[in-house]
Amino acid sequence: MAQSLVVASSFAYLFGLFAIAWWADRRADGGRSVLASSPTLYALSLAVYCTTWTFYGSVGRASSLGVGFLPIYLGPTLTLVLGFHVLRKILRIAKTQRITSIADFIASRYGKSQGLGGLVALVAVIGITPYIALQLKAVAVSFEVLGGDLGQPVVLDTAFYVALIMAAFAIIFGTRHIDAAEHHEGMVVAVAFESLVKLVSFLAVGAFVLWGLYDGAADLFARTARVPEVARILTSEPALGDSSWFAITVLAALAILCLPRQFQMMVIENVDERHLGRALWLFPLYMLLINVFVLPVAAAGLAEFPGRAVDPDMFVLALPLHHGHDLLALFVFLGGLSAAAGMIVVETVALSTMVSNDLVMPLLLRLEPASIRERADLSPLLLAIRRVAIVAILLLGYAYYRFAGSAYALVAIGLISFAAVAQFAPAVIGGIFWTGATRRGAMAGLIGGVAAWAYTLLLPSFARSGWLPGSFIPEGPWGIALLRPYALFGLEGLEPLTHSLFWSGLVNIGLYTGVSLFDRASLSERVQARAFVEVFQHSGALAAAGPWRGQATVGDLKRLAARFLGPDRAGRAFHHHAADLGKPAGTDLVHATERLLAGAIGAASARVALASAVKGGEVSVDELMRMLDETSHVIEYSRQLEVKSAELERASAALREANERLRELDRLKDDFLSTVTHELRTPLTSVRAFTEILHDNPDLELERRQEFLGIIIKEAERLTRLINQVLDMAKIESGQIDWDIGPVDLGAILDQAAASVAQLFRDKNAAFTLDVPATLPLVRGDHDRLTQVAVNLLSNAVKFVPAEGGRVDVTVSPVPEGVRVDVRDNGPGIAPENREVIFERFRQVGNTMTDKPQGTGLGLAISKRIVDHLGGRIWVDRAAAPGTVFSFVIPYLPAETKADTPA
Repeated sequence: MAQSLVVASSFAYLFGLFAIAWWADRRADGGRSVLASSPTLYALSLAVYCTTWTFYGSVGRASSLGVGFLPIYLGPTLTLVLGFHVLRKILRIAKTQRITSIADFIASRYGKSQGLGGLVALVAVIGITPYIALQLKAVAVSFEVLGGDLGQPVVLDTAFYVALIMAAFAIIFGTRHIDAAEHHEGMVVAVAFESLVKLVSFLAVGAFVLWGLYDGAADLFARTARVPEVARILTSEPALGDSSWFAITVLAALAILCLPRQFQMMVIENVDERHLGRALWLFPLYMLLINVFVLPVAAAGLAEFPGRAVDPDMFVLALPLHHGHDLLALFVFLGGLSAAAGMIVVETVALSTMVSNDLVMPLLLRLEPASIRERADLSPLLLAIRRVAIVAILLLGYAYYRFAGSAYALVAIGLISFAAVAQFAPAVIGGIFWTGATRRGAMAGLIGGVAAWAYTLLLPSFARSGWLPGSFIPEGPWGIALLRPYALFGLEGLEPLTHSLFWSGLVNIGLYTGVSLFDRASLSERVQARAFVEVFQHSGALAAAGPWRGQATVGDLKRLAARFLGPDRAGRAFHHHAADLGKPAGTDLVHATERLLAGAIGAASARVALASAVKGGEVSVDELMRMLDETSHVIEYSRQLEVKSAELERASAALREANERLRELDRLKDDFLSTVTHELRTPLTSVRAFTEILHDNPDLELERRQEFLGIIIKEAERLTRLINQVLDMAKIESGQIDWDIGPVDLGAILDQAAASVAQLFRDKNAAFTLDVPATLPLVRGDHDRLTQVAVNLLSNAVKFVPAEGGRVDVTVSPVPEGVRVDVRDNGPGIAPENREVIFERFRQVGNTMTDKPQGTGLGLAISKRIVDHLGGRIWVDRAAAPGTVFSFVIPYLPAETKADTPA
């Protein structure tokens, strides 16, 4: 076939992709997005997974292993079918956190760590470079089959120009916007179209082989089975017994999550979480269709080209060409070009984002040269960095193809990359389900796993390419047999890929788990851990970015956003705050700005940029501890009090249930619930804060430790009293309390109550008198509940008496309506306007910031409801001055009312 026709068709097709992408972008800019209403396009775009490895390499692998090519496609199919919850959770997290790449995802989960994000980006670039070279190699080899020449210099190499065109495509449609978290609609639509082209072209060549060269599948396998190589691949037992089946299936299942291009298409480019439902069945169907003719094409190729006269990877192209079907061969070539183009474009866009956000930007923010510091708008520079990264990555892949790509088959190159990106899996999957995972654990696991992968898989590939001594594989370095890369520490009998997966997985997961278990996460890590693991519980709110103590105006934040996003984008983002530029920015706006920046430069770099702009910056650990000591802010429950915390949580749950019942009976219950929550928070805050201090400061002085423990005990007792009183209130108001009504001696009750609070009077050094007549009529009441009323009034009175000369006098006397009790103190008294409201729930008089008394605000409310239920009344004597007199009356027993009432 004429080279000119092949070249012209290739470039015409690639420019057709430009036109499709341009059309889709124009519609999106006009507010008529084709992605928003088309889950099918989203599902087809995921088929970027099927690269030239699938289009050419599957036939090549089937020519050697028969059905052994299937695990590469079983893995992602199982992930889509069985991993819906995992995929949906990752999608939700990415939208909430404005994730820009898999490196940004991992860095953001572990405290927005720049170092971890940079490490992921570096591993991705190193691991994916051979994969990009695989695509260029496939294009070059297929061009050679159609009449080209692999031995051409670079200036005449078709693969070189394909790389440049792909770079231009990625730059135009992958870096149009500074916000990497925004959707590249043109690129996605073009990739979906490419997926259809490669599927139809592969089905076309499969149909040609099955019904053009043979009379159906039965005829093909009957006629080719006489060829020894075909007979071998049609025997399934050797392939199914291959130890690499499990390894490849696992790697492929992880690759659908961890390959940068798959993360880009599945997560970053998703416009609607519901579209995932279509992908769950359409993507596996696509996998089935594109592989249905693999074995027939492989069998026909082995029969048509005995002795491996043609590279099995090229059977799909050589068969129609050999039989004179040049147009079909050209269509198949364009299908392979589609497979390569889709992968290259999406992969370079994803990698360029990681290089910019996780490698270059952290370096610029750290060094901040004068040329950068003086620029008010960095958005053109950020776009330039991504574009240069795209070109550099593609040239790196081209260089690998030119110098090392010829040493391996397509599938072998792809598996090396799969094993590299699989090292991200523990940090990703563990990070969304385990709050205990830490940054150091993720870093140790990734470094260890990548080192094991490099030693057991990457370095042997260098040895096989002649870059390392040939003895490295059979003898090990320096002749040490235990260090043989394919039999490390004496583990023999496994395929190299399975061997590498075992050691890299063991080291990665072992270090990730072990270091995390013995490590202590920082505050920002704990905040991000909860945001990721509990994303469905908090999906409606902005993810907390961690504590900030700094000061910034709205104008400061707008200028910071304009510096990285451009003035226009910043103006739109701060449109509703145009009148507040000089006012201090609230915490919510600071966090919203951080999320806005994260979409452009990544979560880790956004945190650093914001910290440098907000005066006072991010709170350090030492500063946070001092703040806790001074203000008793909540950090989190201490591990030492987990059991106690669980009990408190259960008590709170019971309290919420009680409040729900109250709300059904009384319209005022809404206020009650909110106030209870507020009151509970005060002792809980102290308990949690001081336990955190004790936990994080094991060397704290004994005296200081005892002081903190004393506070914790008092606050726990206070919390218990509050819960008991709230439950009492709930039972009284709902009518569920059990009353034991009968004859009661109020004098005896007051004696008992006085004994209960005697310690309070001794602590306050206050005097106490009780005047009870010798003969006192019985009243109708509940002994325990009236004791509760008496204790409440006495303990309330002693709180308000002065430190010196305090006095409380109790007088009991019969009156016509019953027995009256007066509790008088010489405290400051109660203002007339407060004499009624003090019997309401949670109402305490006094300045709430200075002299608010210690208590729950429920004692008097409970006392009033008890007295009211018994038919009596309680009040504050209006004539009392100075001091306060609380009085209540309980009716007599019905039979004794007239006989015992004094004249």
